[in-house]
Amino acid sequence: MRPRQLILTLLLVAGFWYVTSHDDGTLRRLVKPLSASGRFWSEPVTAHGSTFAADEQNNIDIYKTNRLATVNITSIVYQRDMFFQVFPSKGIGSGFLINADGDIVTNSHVVSGSRNVTVTLWDKKPYKATVSGIDRGSDLAILHIRADRKLPFVHLGNSDDLLVGQKVLAIGNPFGLEGTLTTGIVSSLGRSLQSEDGAPLEGLIQTDAAINPGNSGGPLLDSHGDVIGINTAIYSPQGNGGGEAGNIGIGFAIPINRAKEKLDEYRATGHISHAVLGVTQAVLVQGDLAEELGMPASGGLLIEGIDQGSPADTAGLRGPTRTVIVGMYRLGIGGDLITAIDGKPVEGQDALRTALGQKRPGQTMALTIFRNGRSTKVNVQLGAAAEAL
Repeated sequence: MRPRQLILTLLLVAGFWYVTSHDDGTLRRLVKPLSASGRFWSEPVTAHGSTFAADEQNNIDIYKTNRLATVNITSIVYQRDMFFQVFPSKGIGSGFLINADGDIVTNSHVVSGSRNVTVTLWDKKPYKATVSGIDRGSDLAILHIRADRKLPFVHLGNSDDLLVGQKVLAIGNPFGLEGTLTTGIVSSLGRSLQSEDGAPLEGLIQTDAAINPGNSGGPLLDSHGDVIGINTAIYSPQGNGGGEAGNIGIGFAIPINRAKEKLDEYRATGHISHAVLGVTQAVLVQGDLAEELGMPASGGLLIEGIDQGSPADTAGLRGPTRTVIVGMYRLGIGGDLITAIDGKPVEGQDALRTALGQKRPGQTMALTIFRNGRSTKVNVQLGAAAEAL
């Protein structure tokens, strides 16, 4: 051995002797090659039992209880392709049982237009469902299945006392993956967006609990396991609530108290109805155009059509008496201009539809109208109509 190699060897041996003779056990723990079981990965020093953190246990308990009452909904809608050939289109969604007799709540857009609706329970057993009631203005539908047994059901909570920041849980069937649980918080309250058919949905709960296509109609639950909302939409960068971009942390749910009103009506009458005014068409007229037509610049909704015998007709509202051409459009004029609804100025095309969505049949709608150069108020007692599937 060369002198230089000998010196290096002696230094290494001396260094190893020094370290091991002064070691407090740290080195032995570091260089320990394998556990007693022979595994190359480490295990917890303390063995854990079946206990969970309080929040984890809360999630588990809520899921176990409400998973059994959450259902998978499949609907078949027949459409025509570009060659006018009829083909079936399959849609998926979620829902939840509200009693032991087989009544189910979901979104109207989950079953709208379908004559073939199937509900599959937690045990994979499918049932043919009938649509008992539907209200597109609230994006709400009630289904019914006939089972040979009593079924588990959810408990409905109170959505009027929600606070931003409180915990929520969503159960549903995103992309057909049944029984999926996600958690989050209430991100905001009182949100508004348009439904798939363009109708405004007001007063929604915003949440960051992951909601994806297929979650629609499923329950949004609080930390007590009570349903406080119906998951209905996800935010889409394309500009509507029903986009297909998938979850990006912004979802919306219908407050359950709004659904309770419809459920009470269904229990009392056997159907769901919505308030009817009878104005079949109204056009927003403002600014220069309104002034040219002899109306206030602030404008309003110009009535273009009224159903005969409707509440609007009975209350004396007037439709157009003549027609003018405005640009490329034909506009009926001479009728009433609705400038305010229940004291709130008309600011958009959807003002009337939004106001009707917040009314029940039999209630009164106070309209401020501009007629013959002067404003007047007309109170209309709203009628009722049930929607067809």
